[in-house]
Amino acid sequence: MGVTTITQEFTTPIAPSRMFKALIVDSHNLIPKIAPEGIKSIEFVKGDGGAGSIKVTNFANGGHLKFLKHRIDALDTENLACKHTLIEGDVIFDKIELVVYEVQFLASDNGGCVCKMSSEYHTNRDVELKEEDIKQGKEKAMGLYKVVEEFLSANPDAYA
Repeated sequence: MGVTTITQEFTTPIAPSRMFKALIVDSHNLIPKIAPEGIKSIEFVKGDGGAGSIKVTNFANGGHLKFLKHRIDALDTENLACKHTLIEGDVIFDKIELVVYEVQFLASDNGGCVCKMSSEYHTNRDVELKEEDIKQGKEKAMGLYKVVEEFLSANPDAYA
């Protein structure tokens, strides 16, 4: 099994606590409402959102994915951090055994935040992942973060 780690970060004018609540704590309610063209539903099949919970993301018809299943490994509401593992999906597991994600929202000097993310891809056998293999997933994730940022900017009382 090989491991490929990708790190990235972005800044936003939104306060870290609001981004954390919207993208992590309440994503199962918010994301399907603000991005229904991409995500049909997000539901917990085990637990209530804390560590050990398992949630399934069901994608809208017509996309290359139907569903992804994540296990929440750690949820640190004090430090605005989350660790979760992609454990099942309908298409991607021919090369990938699992993906471990870590995200943390840190305060920036301008009142907004810096979002630091890492993705650790554990591949099957001796498969070597290339940048283009994971580029589409990274772009979709960043697009989702931008949709949430736009929603929070337009709704300053949401998740305050």
